Amino acid sequence: MEMVGGCSDRGGGDRQGSSADPQSTFVLGNLAEVVERVLTFLPAKALLRVAGVCRLWRECVRRVLRTHRSVAWISAGSADAGHLEEHCLVRVVAEELEASKTGASIFVFSYQNVHILPQTVLYMADSETFISLEECRGHKRARKRTTMEAAFALEKLFPKQCQVLGIVTPGIVVTPMGSGNNRPQEIEIGESGFALLFPQIEGIKIQPFHFTKDPKNLTLERHRLTEVGLLDNPELRVVLVFGYNCCKVGASNYLQRVVSTFSDMNVILAGGQVDNLASLTSDKNPLDIDATGVVGLSFSGHRIQSATVLLNEEVNDEKTAEAAMQRLKAASIPEQNTIGFMFACVGRGFQYYRAKGNVEADAFRKYFPSVPLFGFFGNGEIGCDRIVTGNFILKKCNEMKDDDLFHSYTTIMALIHLGSSK
Repeated sequence: MEMVGGCSDRGGGDRQGSSADPQSTFVLGNLAEVVERVLTFLPAKALLRVAGVCRLWRECVRRVLRTHRSVAWISAGSADAGHLEEHCLVRVVAEELEASKTGASIFVFSYQNVHILPQTVLYMADSETFISLEECRGHKRARKRTTMEAAFALEKLFPKQCQVLGIVTPGIVVTPMGSGNNRPQEIEIGESGFALLFPQIEGIKIQPFHFTKDPKNLTLERHRLTEVGLLDNPELRVVLVFGYNCCKVGASNYLQRVVSTFSDMNVILAGGQVDNLASLTSDKNPLDIDATGVVGLSFSGHRIQSATVLLNEEVNDEKTAEAAMQRLKAASIPEQNTIGFMFACVGRGFQYYRAKGNVEADAFRKYFPSVPLFGFFGNGEIGCDRIVTGNFILKKCNEMKDDDLFHSYTTIMALIHLGSSK
């Protein structure tokens, strides 16, 4: 290691120049290969630090980061809960992203979640404990934590250049960290949450968007839709869309008006109505806890493949839930570097399936054993049956109108494939 650490920018540059002798070039080439293999075990934060050692290490770091193109995640559930002073998601994210500070020995054992440099983060947490109860669905009893405190604490943990979108919902669907093979969990009640970390992926653009309902100006300017990739974008493939504070007067109508502006295009739509918007770092103005609006992510790029199915009210047992997953499987979406999303009504889950829990998440895992699943139990669902062919022409299971995108007592299951991870 003294030999590696001793190389300087000047020395590395001179030896790799056109006048370098073959033996030195051979030695440096082998050295670079060894360094790259070692660096693959380091978390992203550690990689950024070692990049400053010398030119050789900097180039090795760049090559390593280019190979880390898979989506990663950090999750927290009931086993991580119990600390009133901070939400379990904040604590677990801090542990995972700050692991590199505790010494080199942890590098080999840290989760995959810290091995990428995130460019966009989507996090979801349960509203009962992430935000204070006086702000949540009319409860009066005060708590020590408030929305902004938890959100600010979470945002500080991510890189400054990272765009963070965070929402809070009644319940969470999450796959435990470590592997996509882990069994996804439907956590309808209790402290829980997850953070999806999207790295920069060649050929794919992920953009957050936010439209706030203004009673004085209900017009949606076309240029605002275009700026976030929702209009005049032939590469647009998927839109995850969420309405927040939809219990307020006019909020649902505003959500439908926003969605109707791009719902007739050949794109996959999936999402629902949530309690509150907690974070949006791309916004210039501070968040208003009483505001209503629409947020989401647009996914653009020809490498993206996607499909959705709707589990309606008639899907109420394991057999019919598995039949819906078979329809999703028929889309033939590649499972490598693919994420699953589940947006379910709060009226479904444990009680809907006659006191049997995790039915829909287990049905998903049966047909997609290596695809991690994320989502929520919310106050309304957005989406429909849409299966994509090879040229991204959408096939509809039923003739669809705008109103058919909005549901209750249903579940939307979606797959988003982000191309090869290498």
